[in-house]
Amino acid sequence: MNDLHMPADAAFLPEGCPRCSLKRFIISLIPAFLLGLWGLYAAYSVLSSGLGVTGLDDAFGFGLWITFDLAVIALGAGAFFTGALRYLLNLDRLKNIINLAVIIGFLCYSGAMLILVLDIGQPLRCWFGYWHANVHSMLTEVIFCITCYCTVLIIEAVPIILENRSFGRIAKSIAHNMHIIMPLFAGIGAFLSTFHQGSLGGMYGVLFGRPYVLRDGFFIWPWTFFLYVLSAVGSGPMFTVLIASLMEKMTGRRLVSWDVKQLMGKIAGTMFGIYMVFKLIDTIGWIWGILPRCGLTFDQMFHGLLYGKWLFWSELTIFGIVPAYLLLRHRERPFTLYLGGILACIGVTLNRYLMTVQTMAMPVLPFESWQTYCPNWAEWGSSALVMAYAWICLALAYRYLPLFPQEKELNN
Repeated sequence: MNDLHMPADAAFLPEGCPRCSLKRFIISLIPAFLLGLWGLYAAYSVLSSGLGVTGLDDAFGFGLWITFDLAVIALGAGAFFTGALRYLLNLDRLKNIINLAVIIGFLCYSGAMLILVLDIGQPLRCWFGYWHANVHSMLTEVIFCITCYCTVLIIEAVPIILENRSFGRIAKSIAHNMHIIMPLFAGIGAFLSTFHQGSLGGMYGVLFGRPYVLRDGFFIWPWTFFLYVLSAVGSGPMFTVLIASLMEKMTGRRLVSWDVKQLMGKIAGTMFGIYMVFKLIDTIGWIWGILPRCGLTFDQMFHGLLYGKWLFWSELTIFGIVPAYLLLRHRERPFTLYLGGILACIGVTLNRYLMTVQTMAMPVLPFESWQTYCPNWAEWGSSALVMAYAWICLALAYRYLPLFPQEKELNN
């Protein structure tokens, strides 16, 4: 490449991987910055005026934020599951996508924690959960595990950052040594993430006053504990593949080979298929076992169009059985692989929505009626802040870090 056409920041770019000019790169981030400014204003409104500016009320302590949190944490599971397969089971081909999975996982988890700062209502007391821990609550285990796993993700991201070509030989030596001990952190991350994913689901399963999510248990854990873990490891790897494919479309460069994407699809399809088997068994047990013991019927779990059965059946079929079938049987073609991944990610997000919003909308006492919840601009704006943050960080990571070991080989 002629020096006259070298980007102004060429010394910081991955070697052998051309990038657009710095000016064009900055211009491409303008939409993300605008989205982030709206999000910052929404976050400021929440922090300065309190939760009264949101659509949350006494009936809905959980809403869009918790749905968003649970969804991004599930989709970010590609980091711990891919890391465990790469470093613990030695699936060598995953080395070509593990860096991206780690960055996505960090952005998902750190973004979720940013949202929780707003959601707790009094962010200056955020340390209470650590110092005054409620040892009888599953959320105590969740807050400790998420914090520790976010720290693990930072440690896993450090060697990727140190591999920037502008750093000296010492930094690269540190990165190399950290890669050697990475199986240890992959194991710790898999342990931490498995338990907090499960405990998020287990929290719903023990809500005895909420029949939509109440579940029987296996030893000390309700069934929802295991369903949350399986749904996360079934959708997280495909979310990583979808992000990689979107980056390929936006940059016009091949970043990950098709065989690696197919392997990720096979892993995700297998886990999502197992999830759907247990999900169907759980649903049948809920309808024919738990609800009759509570003196309730299946029809009483739904109300009108907003909380109708169509969402329930859509989650099970269109966004459950269909993606499991596509990923297991038809992942050889790009269209069906990507379609299966998109449907699976939507299905997991819809599951978190139903278990959060529909659960709280149901009346729990005879004199109560169904409640309606609609998130307002403050909730949407602050959620958009997290998306803008992830967008900008991922763009910077692609430009300056060696995220894709195959990029140079695939484009020569």
